[in-house]
Amino acid sequence: MKYVLRIITLACIAIAASSIWAPPGYSEPYELSKHDVMDPKALKSAEISLFGVKLGDSEAKALDALVNEKIPGIKVEQEALFIFLLDQRKPTGPMAGVRIQDGKVDLIFINNRFSYKTRGIFRNVLNSESPDDVRKLMGQEDYGDENVMGAILAYDRQGFVINYLGKDVNVEFSPSR
Repeated sequence: MKYVLRIITLACIAIAASSIWAPPGYSEPYELSKHDVMDPKALKSAEISLFGVKLGDSEAKALDALVNEKIPGIKVEQEALFIFLLDQRKPTGPMAGVRIQDGKVDLIFINNRFSYKTRGIFRNVLNSESPDDVRKLMGQEDYGDENVMGAILAYDRQGFVINYLGKDVNVEFSPSR
């Protein structure tokens, strides 16, 4: 009996130890529609997902998750390389989507029409009043361009770009360089 208890104890310790270990640089996944991540330093495009679809996922997985799986309140349209998600209440244009090239998801995007669905820091970014508001939330960009029409704020090390054009805010996630 003691032998069985020792084996069970060792197995529990091994399971616990393996579940807390994570490789260096690993961060928690951030589902845009579920998680309240507020630390901009914790965000990496490789860990961002849109209704379960991440960068690098296969076309089949993207089609299954976004087209075949019914998402409440969302109308889906597929056009050329893109899968667009539209708000069923006001389908005036895409609020989010993915681009598929060479059989893999290589771009995820959201815009201010998606702000009611997103959680965490990107809800605040999509509702920003100015590029300076975005910088207060996200920190200084790696590089960018700002003019009277708007701004492009590139956070390349984290793998995303924020395009600010008046009330139109768009965030594009792509593989980090």
